[in-house]
Amino acid sequence: MRRLSIRWRIGLIVTAIVVLVVWRLRPSPLPVDTVRVTEGPLRETIDEEGETRVRDRFVVAAPVTGRLSRVRLRAGDSVTRGDLIAMLVPAPLDSRARREATATLEAADDARRSAEAAVEVARGALDQAERDRARAESLAVAGHVSPAEREASELLARTRQREWDAATARAATAAHDVERARAALLAANGGDASAGAGTPIRAPAAGRILRLLEESERVVLAGTPVLELGDPSRLEVQADLLTTDAVRVRAGDTVLVEATPGAPPLLGRVRMVEPSAFTKVSALGVEEQRVLVVADLLDPPGALGDRFRVEVRVVLWGTPRTRKIPLSTLLRRGEDWAVFAVRDGRARTQPVKLGHRGALEVEVLDGPATGDEIIRYPNDQIEDGARVQASRSGSP
Repeated sequence: MRRLSIRWRIGLIVTAIVVLVVWRLRPSPLPVDTVRVTEGPLRETIDEEGETRVRDRFVVAAPVTGRLSRVRLRAGDSVTRGDLIAMLVPAPLDSRARREATATLEAADDARRSAEAAVEVARGALDQAERDRARAESLAVAGHVSPAEREASELLARTRQREWDAATARAATAAHDVERARAALLAANGGDASAGAGTPIRAPAAGRILRLLEESERVVLAGTPVLELGDPSRLEVQADLLTTDAVRVRAGDTVLVEATPGAPPLLGRVRMVEPSAFTKVSALGVEEQRVLVVADLLDPPGALGDRFRVEVRVVLWGTPRTRKIPLSTLLRRGEDWAVFAVRDGRARTQPVKLGHRGALEVEVLDGPATGDEIIRYPNDQIEDGARVQASRSGSP
């Protein structure tokens, strides 16, 4: 009996040692991050960077070539329709051009005096022809002048009238040439805006100055932009979307505009998807076809201004309540999707049928139930049936 008892004790000790070794050598549970399947609101959106812009923008440009006076206004100043922005005066001439302009003016003035003298000569000849015609008519009545002589005097009077008309026209042309030469010489003679010799540039509409493009006085060409004018309280938002995304956007879709991280987004509405796309090279050097989507802001813009960077989210679909899981919990199983559910400390593969997809979450049509615990960021170390040690995460 004693020997049997000793054998039992040795057997128990050996069994305990084997169990302890096996327990020590078994794989430890894998630490995983888990979340629960929840129900709540979900939106399917297209997210892209965008910028604000004033809806009615006016680019005020120089109407003619000349010397632009210094613009006294500053960016942010308010103007009303018709306010004077700047003056354009003729561009200054160099010494050679000034001498040529002076000579041209003197020649035009001499031609004007010559034309005026020709007018006086033509006027005298016309008066004499009128007197000769009157005498010929009176003598013709008395029978002392033949009808041919009377007709000749009438023809001469009409000819002198035409000559006087031509001389008067040439004198008027010469006077205009003088004015043109004097205008060309105005800048060389010190003409400026204060003397009233110039072209005014006025505000085409009421608003605020957005950008001052020409501040200092200098010579500009016709069409040179001087400033941009608009109403910053009337903003719209534009974003360039990939054409594959833009075909899903329709006029009237809701737009959420995020200007400040953490602040409530501003509400907008898609007004237009432009009909023509353009090519844009991405940061990775890939050519992409993109199209501009323009939306009107429905909420007050607040501190937003022209050309501010914003985050634009075009809402394609939304619901106030649906079953959803984070995108970070999904893994591929062939052509389908699946998740790892945690049951009794082990990971279990569960197929899932997905619906609409948001930025961070996706709708679950069939699969884990609300409240089930699933693994985030599944990796290749996790297999079906593997022991796991879960730590709950609350964020998607």
